[in-house]
Amino acid sequence: MSHPIPDYRTFLIGAKQSITTLNELKQQESALSQQLRQSQRQFEAEEKAVQDHIAQSVKRRASDIASSYDKELSKSQEQLKKAKARREKAKSQGIKDRIAEETAGFREENRKLKLQMKTVFQQNHVPAYCRSNWYYRLFAPKWPGEFAALFLVFLVCFLAVPYGSYLMIPERKHLYLVLIYFACIAVFGGLYVVVGNKTRDKYVLIIKEGRLIRNQIHSNEKKIRRITRDIRRDKNEAIYNLQKYDDEIAKIEQMMSETADKKKDALNTFETVTKNIIADEIAANSKEKLDLLGETCEFQEKELKALREELKAKSLFITDNYGSYLEKEFLQPERLDALLEMIDSKTAANLTEAMDEYKKRHA
Repeated sequence: MSHPIPDYRTFLIGAKQSITTLNELKQQESALSQQLRQSQRQFEAEEKAVQDHIAQSVKRRASDIASSYDKELSKSQEQLKKAKARREKAKSQGIKDRIAEETAGFREENRKLKLQMKTVFQQNHVPAYCRSNWYYRLFAPKWPGEFAALFLVFLVCFLAVPYGSYLMIPERKHLYLVLIYFACIAVFGGLYVVVGNKTRDKYVLIIKEGRLIRNQIHSNEKKIRRITRDIRRDKNEAIYNLQKYDDEIAKIEQMMSETADKKKDALNTFETVTKNIIADEIAANSKEKLDLLGETCEFQEKELKALREELKAKSLFITDNYGSYLEKEFLQPERLDALLEMIDSKTAANLTEAMDEYKKRHA
């Protein structure tokens, strides 16, 4: 409820003092709010630094533990690799020895047959090339492989060579191709006929005897290949005496399994126990500083709360005691001084006249 103002001068001076006090409280509130924000940022930064330190320390220690066991596992892995390599080498040597042993008879027989064939050809003065593989492929083929070789030779001599030669000629004409084919037939065909007539007719019996010997050699080589294939496919490794290698491999694998279990247990212990101890130790080292920062924040929060209550009370006091008489725009020290000057100089008889006069002057 508003009451008449007995003394305008005293009223305006009181209003000015209250508003000045209110402004001072606002400045204090702003400064204290800034201080509190700064203190809170320091507290949060320190708290984050502690958590980061804990996280980094925990990660580094866990990595050290894992790395230590991984090094041991890596060494064991290398030992296992070498042990398996030694086993494979021993197995390969055992297979070679077994093949050599089981095919020794056939290899020896082939050696004697080749020597026999050489002797027969030399005794009958047959040229050495007549007992070669390529001679029998070209002039006395019998096996599919020899016929395939003969066909390949004819393709090269009577297709690849003439046509390839024709393609190398800058100016190509069909006549050139015909001439080249005639030349190839004359050279290769003539050479084939001459060698054949010179050897097959003259040494026909010796070449046939060589054919029989080569057939036996070929038969023995097929048996050797079959025995070799069967031995390599044989899954039974007991005959190669690999037990000591298997024992070594099993021992290394057992050691690796135990190391892996120890690593798992160590990391589990670290995660459930050691990790918490590290975190507690680091937190304890920073507890005093964090507590001090926390107390500072708490003290400033209480001060700010009290100051805001005082600021609220002062605002309500001004509203109740001066807001009813003065327009809001005049609740400023410099404008109150202007109103007071008008009252003192008798320019205005009351507050309403003083405010109207001020508005006219500043319109």
